[in-house]
Amino acid sequence: MSVELLPEGIRDLYEVHEWRHACAILKEDFPAEWCDLLDVLSDFRLRRSWIKNPGGRKSGVSGYIDDFFYKRGWVEKGFSTKTVVDEVVMDTPTHKVDCFRNKVAIEIEWNNKDPFYDRDLNNFRLLFDLKAISVGVIITRCDELQEIFSVLGRGDSYGSSTTHMSKLLPRVEGGGGAGCPLLIIGISKKLYIED
Repeated sequence: MSVELLPEGIRDLYEVHEWRHACAILKEDFPAEWCDLLDVLSDFRLRRSWIKNPGGRKSGVSGYIDDFFYKRGWVEKGFSTKTVVDEVVMDTPTHKVDCFRNKVAIEIEWNNKDPFYDRDLNNFRLLFDLKAISVGVIITRCDELQEIFSVLGRGDSYGSSTTHMSKLLPRVEGGGGAGCPLLIIGISKKLYIED
């Protein structure tokens, strides 16, 4: 597995899974995007304040990661796609990707309802089949963080029907991303800091 291409320090801090050699593709074909991903993973820490304070539209976790990528030229992007049947054109726009640059798509799923994973994987599958992306990345949370949420009195806000690793992996292993190379990164409790 090309997960070994990730620095050991990152592999120690995150739960990492990949399909179809996503790390090798990123490192060799998209070196600038690979470096940005390694930089955000190296710099990121899970702050207590982000857990304690409700996020509103966007959590502190998602905001931090999005802003990191946006400052480096990544964008939130929707794709305009169409289906043509007997010369009848039907618009079939995709869901926006949180962070996109140079055929690399990243979704941050911190605390959404778990069907958002189906949406993300289907979007990656479609965009890969249309040659609009080459790799899909999902950054989510590890199940073990539930212990921290409970201690901080936020366990109900991060319930079992929200996005976390054990809700994502069966979907990927069941073929949810189809042929799209995928890199799945789980934020673990080793990244937690008091602030």
